Amino acid sequence: MILFSKTFRQLSLGLIALLIMASCGGPGQSKKEASTTPDEPAVVSRDPGAATIASNPYPEALQRVFDAHGGLDAWKAKRTLRYVIPGDLPETHTIDLWTREDRVDTDAYSMGFDGERTWILDPDNAYEGNPEFYHNLMFYFYAMPFVLADPGIVYGDTPDLEYQGKRYPGVSISYNAGVGISPKDEYYLHYDPETGQMAWLGYTVTYRTGEDSDNVKWIRYDDWGRFGGVVLPETISWYEYEGRDIGELRNTVEFADIRVSELQTDPVFFSKPADGTYFTRAE
Repeated sequence: MILFSKTFRQLSLGLIALLIMASCGGPGQSKKEASTTPDEPAVVSRDPGAATIASNPYPEALQRVFDAHGGLDAWKAKRTLRYVIPGDLPETHTIDLWTREDRVDTDAYSMGFDGERTWILDPDNAYEGNPEFYHNLMFYFYAMPFVLADPGIVYGDTPDLEYQGKRYPGVSISYNAGVGISPKDEYYLHYDPETGQMAWLGYTVTYRTGEDSDNVKWIRYDDWGRFGGVVLPETISWYEYEGRDIGELRNTVEFADIRVSELQTDPVFFSKPADGTYFTRAE
């Protein structure tokens, strides 16, 4: 298995800019002075008012996928997600699932989204990528299929995907104008017709160009685990492709120490550290 490495991080800018949507520091810190070296996010409260589904605006096929992964009600009751991506420089990702504030911590640098802006703490200039692009990139890959219930999505039909003689039905996903930083991105969720579980994700990348793209990349989802009552991936794998013809395995990303909780993390945890800087996109 090829674990997440520096090489993969450098390649990540060729992957996908998913939505940027928008809490654990010590006592006495202000929102603007978060801890620079947190060990464990401090859980501060449980909100009994977890969102529930008042109606079902989703296609029947997608609802079946949600149900096969524990159900949207179970997912919407969760508040904090945390996992580690192993590798040469392990990354600890922490996300507030309601506000979509997030934070990525390594031994060399940290980055995050405080609900309004992306920040980075990188005293040795070790990070070579784009923090606006990366801070929640792996979250949106990891939290499939549930992030496909986010607001602003348009669902449609798509042909079955065929791999090794098996056909996988699917749903197409696009976004309303103005949603996220790349609303022209398109996605294709394909599921196992026997189990209902998600099997493949196709996606396009428009972050740099802002133009429509017909270059669809493919990720396989076939390694699932149950965490806090919801079914989430333990690994995901990118494959070589030519159009909708899937080729050989290219690389696999592993997720470890996965934790899903109904408890909120202190919002201070997601704030820019005192020594950090806000990201500014080049004109």
